[in-house]
Amino acid sequence: MIETILTLGIAVAIAVALWYFLKNVGKLIINSVVGIILLLAFKFFNIMGMGDIPVSLASILICALGGIPGFVILLLLNALGINV
Repeated sequence: MIETILTLGIAVAIAVALWYFLKNVGKLIINSVVGIILLLAFKFFNIMGMGDIPVSLASILICALGGIPGFVILLLLNALGINV
């Protein structure tokens, strides 16, 4: 009996997490794409003298997962002299 209640609780928790993720997936994708575009635009146009941001797999993943806040973190790290 307790196993059934526990299984139903876990199933409901997974369903709620999936619903929340799928509800916000559009916003997450747009944020990720904008972050990557900002990274490439800053690199290509050398905006604000920050064109020396290295475009590596790590920086692309940070922008893809973090979006605009990830890009801002890369800018701050670059301003402090830390390259990712």
